[in-house]
Amino acid sequence: MVGNSNRVDNFPDGNDLEDPMHFSRPFTAPLEVHKVSVPPETSTFQSLRQRLCEFFFPDDPFHQFKNKPFVRKLVLALQYVFPIFEWGSDYSLGLLKSDAISGITIASLAIPQGISYAKLANLPPIIGLYSSFVPPLIYSVLGSSRDLAVGPVSIASLVMGSMLREVVSPDKEPILFLQLAFTATFFAGVFQFSLGLFRLGFIVDFLSKPTLTGFMGGAAVIVSLQQLKGLLGIVHFTTKMGFIPVMESVFENKGEWAWQTVVMGLSFLAFLLIARHISMRRPKLFWVSAAAPLTSVILSTIISFVFKAPNHGIKTIGHLQKGLNPPSANLLDFEGSYLSLAIKTGIVTGILALTEGIAVGRTFASLKNYQIDGNKEMMAVGAMNMAGSCASCYVTTGSFSRSAVNYNAGCKTAASNIVMASAVLFTMLFLMPLFYYTPNVMLSAIIIAAVIGLIDVNGALRLWKLDKFDFLACMSAFFGVLLVSVQMGLAIAVAVSLFKILIQITRPNTVVLGNIPGTNSYRSVAQYREATRMPTFLILGIESPIYFTNSMYLQERILRWIREEEERITKLNENSLKSIILDMAAVMTVDTSGIEALVELKKILDKRSLEASISDRHCNLKFGSLVGILLDMSQNGLQLVLVNPVGDVAQKLSQSGVWDLFGSDHIFVTIGEAIAASSHKVNV
Repeated sequence: MVGNSNRVDNFPDGNDLEDPMHFSRPFTAPLEVHKVSVPPETSTFQSLRQRLCEFFFPDDPFHQFKNKPFVRKLVLALQYVFPIFEWGSDYSLGLLKSDAISGITIASLAIPQGISYAKLANLPPIIGLYSSFVPPLIYSVLGSSRDLAVGPVSIASLVMGSMLREVVSPDKEPILFLQLAFTATFFAGVFQFSLGLFRLGFIVDFLSKPTLTGFMGGAAVIVSLQQLKGLLGIVHFTTKMGFIPVMESVFENKGEWAWQTVVMGLSFLAFLLIARHISMRRPKLFWVSAAAPLTSVILSTIISFVFKAPNHGIKTIGHLQKGLNPPSANLLDFEGSYLSLAIKTGIVTGILALTEGIAVGRTFASLKNYQIDGNKEMMAVGAMNMAGSCASCYVTTGSFSRSAVNYNAGCKTAASNIVMASAVLFTMLFLMPLFYYTPNVMLSAIIIAAVIGLIDVNGALRLWKLDKFDFLACMSAFFGVLLVSVQMGLAIAVAVSLFKILIQITRPNTVVLGNIPGTNSYRSVAQYREATRMPTFLILGIESPIYFTNSMYLQERILRWIREEEERITKLNENSLKSIILDMAAVMTVDTSGIEALVELKKILDKRSLEASISDRHCNLKFGSLVGILLDMSQNGLQLVLVNPVGDVAQKLSQSGVWDLFGSDHIFVTIGEAIAASSHKVNV
């Protein structure tokens, strides 16, 4: 319990400490000095249990089950695992109308994008449609987002295609490439589901916003450059992904450029970009950009059929197989020599897909003022990828472009995914022959128009203004993807982000605090110009936990602060330094190395005080000199004082014996009480 230990009537007069022109007295009334209480001890099991609960269940998902009848608990559990039973119980015709409009609208975007993104992953176009049918159905049952529209996405498609193509050629060994794609998708689903099941979603957070901004921007440029093959009609194109090899291949094969293909491609690309611009300027016209890809496919197919485009060098998609997704479980390969490649590809694409899907889901959830469970989303995305790998689908997740259209179209529940899947099913069953004359250049134009929005120039400029280190991580990812490879760019960006964390952990911030005149508040003198230093006191704020990684640095930095303060005092001819106050309010925890650093710091300061006292008495060892030295140390020595240690820190200080080493007269609740008590001690 907190109790009174002493009462200090006031600070000493300003004349006793420093010129009153430089000293703003923060207290005008008697001040109660309180004891710092130590939290009650808990058993190791209780402490471990509490930490594990906070680590794995910070959102307390079991709260809804408390004090409920057994039957009600079963219903809640069913709704928790299968959210469709939660929103489905209150479903109405009004909701169906909104979801039907949204579903049909996003289907018009999903069909051409699905075909295009499959091409981007070096897979048969029909795989893109398969991946737009089964996964949305599974997500509508397991997903917790009302607005997320799932299906193939550009970044995951690019990464999967590029990683597999480095080892296996999709042209020379198409069946093996397809097997690896399905196997990688299965491992991506297992990885995603495991993260959600074991509540390890924090791993995805290592892909920070700056990292993703740079990575997606670089990937968007690479994706666009790759589409120059189709946009220019080039036949012999490089298989490398870097900026330089792609540009070399473009200009080395200028003789293969087909002007008919270029004209058609640029015309429809301009149409798609204009439609996108209109929808961005006027959100109510969202349907313009949503319908533009399908409209472009229809128009280009008609033009290709009427003018016999294949006879003029414009290549078309050709035959697409009709019917439902064929089973592909027999194509999953868990024993071959390429197993490690499939696992690595699955993990990388799984992380990227999760990061994009959860970010998109949370974005639109915040717009409608509801929350989604990140771990449940991981399990839902993982389940649909595992199931999809057995139904001829490759990696899918929530798409930002389709989700934005879904949101703007007025979707109410995840049933819009069911409507979209139904439209895709109808297309696969009855409309496949119509895509025979669809030009390949049209798919390239759709991909370029889709990924160009991933280049966030304004976001990069904001990073430059706010945090140069984040900007460095962003640019590292961007140029790593652009100049080296997609995987290396991502690895470099994550390494830069981790290096930033390492610097913040090993070199935490410490600040000199001063009193805000007329208040009892103490703030950084660098931030608040009106804050005044307290004479004979050096008040330091430690803004980080004290770990083995930073304990020695903090010890050295505090000693440096002391040296700099003494130099300042000497220069300004002020009263000598008497007390060092460490404000530990921001020190959330401390380990054994941190405790040892505090002990060592106290020993150093005590030794300095002893040497100064002996020097003042000229080493005169007459009777009473030793007593005088000790009295000088207690009254005039450099004292180390701790202020406001939080519960965990106070408990460890007590258990280690450091609490007794400092003494209760050197540990205070507030800075004001520490100053008052120390000043009172000096005057006594």
